[in-house]
Amino acid sequence: MSIFSLVTGRPGPSGFGSATTAEQVTEGIDASDVTAIVTGGGSGIGFETARVLALRRAHVIIAARNVDAANEVKHLILNDDGDARVDVLELDLCSMKSIRAFVDNFIALDLPLNVLINNAGIMFCPYQLSEDGFEVQFATNYLGHFLLTNLLLDKMKATARVSGIEGRIVNLSSIAHLHTYKEGIRFDDINDQLSYSDKKAYGQSKLANILHANELSRRLQGNQNLCKKSNST
Repeated sequence: MSIFSLVTGRPGPSGFGSATTAEQVTEGIDASDVTAIVTGGGSGIGFETARVLALRRAHVIIAARNVDAANEVKHLILNDDGDARVDVLELDLCSMKSIRAFVDNFIALDLPLNVLINNAGIMFCPYQLSEDGFEVQFATNYLGHFLLTNLLLDKMKATARVSGIEGRIVNLSSIAHLHTYKEGIRFDDINDQLSYSDKKAYGQSKLANILHANELSRRLQGNQNLCKKSNST
């Protein structure tokens, strides 16, 4: 999408553009057979994503570091629709320990998993390291979602195999992926503090999100477990 289209909201080949709402995109969809995890669903884009998925009858799991904010979102959704299915689980994407605990807690619910929306992220942070020793934007925006996705892949494959519903993994990125370090991703200097730029580090993490999505697509293309077409599509 060009900058002009992004600013004006002009629709692209899909018929949708930056001015299109989530309700417009999902109009007419019945997602009652779908279970979706939305990371960072307690605010912003994640909130709207969780709200509209619930509106379309999906069972939504809001994965959030701020559980109080996520529960407020849950109550707002339930106030609008008492039949909505929304649950909240704690997830701090900056912590490998928290990610593994989240996956364990989700698996314990014995729910299917059709959709994983890797939405959560942080932006333009001063230099700091995560508890696992990685630059915090790269850790939260990319590494956390990478680990989360890998740990949930088997569940998604099993769900697609049993249900016949095609699975979806969505990595949210940004046009900021064009504005990173000259090397693109500093694989050998992720934690370099001397030349750290909060904006370029953010762009680096968003570029990693796109590369992750592309590689997932390549590996899963033709995989009948995850990418199985539903009879209704």
